[in-house]
Amino acid sequence: MTLHTFRAEDAAALAGPPWLGDRRAASHAAFASSELPKESEEVWRYTPIDSLELDDFAPALSAAGLPPAASALADSVAALLGPSSGHVVVHNGFPGPFAVTGDDPGFHFGGTGDVPDAQRMVGRVQEGGDALVRLNDTFFPDAVLLDVPDGVVLPAPILIVHWSGQDETSGAPAPATFPRTSVRLGRGAQASVVEVYAGAPGTTRSLAVPVTELDAGDGASLSYVSLQILGGAAWSLARLAARGGRDSSLHTFTVGLGGDYDRVRADVAVEDKGAHSEILSAYLGNGTQVRDIRTLQDHVAPRTTSHLLCQGAVAGTSRSVYSGLIRVHRGAVRTDARQTNNNLVLDEGAHADSVPNLDILENDVKCSHASTVGPIDEDQRYYIESRGIAPDVAEGLIVQGFFDAIIDRGPVPAITPLLRREVHERLGVAFGQRRTDPEAARA
Repeated sequence: MTLHTFRAEDAAALAGPPWLGDRRAASHAAFASSELPKESEEVWRYTPIDSLELDDFAPALSAAGLPPAASALADSVAALLGPSSGHVVVHNGFPGPFAVTGDDPGFHFGGTGDVPDAQRMVGRVQEGGDALVRLNDTFFPDAVLLDVPDGVVLPAPILIVHWSGQDETSGAPAPATFPRTSVRLGRGAQASVVEVYAGAPGTTRSLAVPVTELDAGDGASLSYVSLQILGGAAWSLARLAARGGRDSSLHTFTVGLGGDYDRVRADVAVEDKGAHSEILSAYLGNGTQVRDIRTLQDHVAPRTTSHLLCQGAVAGTSRSVYSGLIRVHRGAVRTDARQTNNNLVLDEGAHADSVPNLDILENDVKCSHASTVGPIDEDQRYYIESRGIAPDVAEGLIVQGFFDAIIDRGPVPAITPLLRREVHERLGVAFGQRRTDPEAARA
């Protein structure tokens, strides 16, 4: 595959240690021999991926000044989150200054030139991948790395704010950005990480291809939340790869609200006895947005558990796609895996596809999957209306409660106010303010 805007010499010009340059060169060669994803592939079924023209985009190759809107957003998120153990703002894949709490925090938080074991962390969980992952491997300017040694407990979350895109008046080609994050927890360590992906509003096209790796060691506890609120013309094609060691606890929560096409592929492996994972995902589509969620609950070892809840709503003519797989390897006896996907279809022009799957190669396991697609429950609507709430407001309140239920289950309570604010604001747009304001309805 040959592209005019994603050249090997451009990747070679990016800064970084020698091993990173070698990795970029090898990844570009792998990308060149790969094929772009196609809608005919099962893993890309129901998506608009065939309309992606990579030649319309160009990778960000230098750090530009942080836009005022990005600084304002980062300050707002930090204020809502409260105390943090560390934070950084990343612009088009280029991390700004890393800040940590305390003179000797007991962990490493920085870029590839700051963290001693950076070479082993990058690509440790996400091995290989499709052409888009290879592009990230080739063109990520620097990674955000968090390495927490054995037994260290972070008292507050780590905050990472990504800003992608450019001002509409810049005149440059549509930007493609490749954020990269890698988190590693040692034996018995505990940490929480929050990532926010945002960008300039308006009609400027942009492409974001983030890759996040989560590695929880034996007995470690890792909680991770990502919020995607990119501009309305952006495409986000995200890959989340996570794995847990013996008796570890791994909790992830992805929330997709912005962008034109938003895809999250989350592959979570519990690789040793007693490992547990909880995978949460929420999404809201309006207008012509497309929400695309793919999950893998990968059980490699015996007595492992995974619980997945993925739910969202689509309004207008938006669409959602969920495809999930529970895979139980031979030898993974006493596996307990659950998968649930719930979808609300709020308008006649909206559509939701749900495709749960099981691949079980062992006996003596507990595995279940459930899927619902449909409009708001009429009994719930009638109950609320019987309390004096107008019909349109009742509908809005039901959907608001639908989202609040999963938001309240999030693994990082400090970020709950931000998630609730962002979801409620978009519900207000989808329904109109009166439909989610019972006091206005009674006026």
